[in-house]
Amino acid sequence: MKSRQFSRTPWSVSEIGFGAWAIGGSWGDVSETDAKGAVHAALDAGMTFIDTADVYGDGRSERIIRDVLKERGGTRPMVATKAGRRLPKQVVEGYTKENLEDWIDRSLTNLGVDALDLVQLHCPANDVYYRPGIFEILEGFVAKGKIKFYGVSVEKVEEGLKALEYPNLVSVQVIYNIFRQRPADLFFQQAKAKNVATIIRVPLSSGMLTGKMKADSQFAKDDHRAFNRNGEAFDMGETFSGVPYETGLEAVERLRPLVPGGATMAQFALRWILMQDAVTVIIPGAKNKQQAEDNAASSDLAPLPADVMAEVRKVYEELIKVHVHQRW
Repeated sequence: MKSRQFSRTPWSVSEIGFGAWAIGGSWGDVSETDAKGAVHAALDAGMTFIDTADVYGDGRSERIIRDVLKERGGTRPMVATKAGRRLPKQVVEGYTKENLEDWIDRSLTNLGVDALDLVQLHCPANDVYYRPGIFEILEGFVAKGKIKFYGVSVEKVEEGLKALEYPNLVSVQVIYNIFRQRPADLFFQQAKAKNVATIIRVPLSSGMLTGKMKADSQFAKDDHRAFNRNGEAFDMGETFSGVPYETGLEAVERLRPLVPGGATMAQFALRWILMQDAVTVIIPGAKNKQQAEDNAASSDLAPLPADVMAEVRKVYEELIKVHVHQRW
């Protein structure tokens, strides 16, 4: 597993990390045995970065991570969590010192640590990025020793660019995949210039880029791929990258011949992201041991040739761009 430096922190992290949303909730049923098995497999495969949030399963994801790391002992991976989605409604007024401290204290308990490695504002209201006072509150928690570093998780490229203006921010989490290519236009260049880490979420477009979905695929009622197709619960860009389902299936069939021999489509999609040197860590989810191992193996694939990269861009330009590029 190859590693990349995580901004101005002491950590060099595996370029493939573990996204822990699926082991918390909103992806159908995942047993605790499978969830813990996925985390163990990820760490055994060399992953040294875990991304979670306080709202994933109302703390379940954080607690599973705590239990696995306690059981394993030894050197800990970098564990990033998020705060802000416990608000009943996303409004800038909710980002008070009292609320932020409550969320941070809850995550400290759930993760069983004295200080959080990284706290990310969890896709907050757009106005938050224009309120320096909120970032000053985070600075205060660093000074108190409750958090070591802070970053943001954004919905839109413009929010990421605005966040880069805060000098002590160390990371921006953003959606980037074959179906969401806009971050490569400007954002990555700016993040790299400022030495800010990029955490890449939704890398497989909610599973669409595994190549396993069909027109008649069914999803459990508690799976966001069933209940958030049109943004009913949160930003629709988090579900299938905001791409219409049938369009995504068509694009996958165009991409399928590009997958190198011996690799899965999911591994190909992850390797495509790794071609960007401004990417710090990708956080695909895994609901079991096998998925975690398969994700980790993408780090071993050879670089993709220029003609393949060009063909991927062509598929994006012809099928996907009109649905997503200006929106996010």
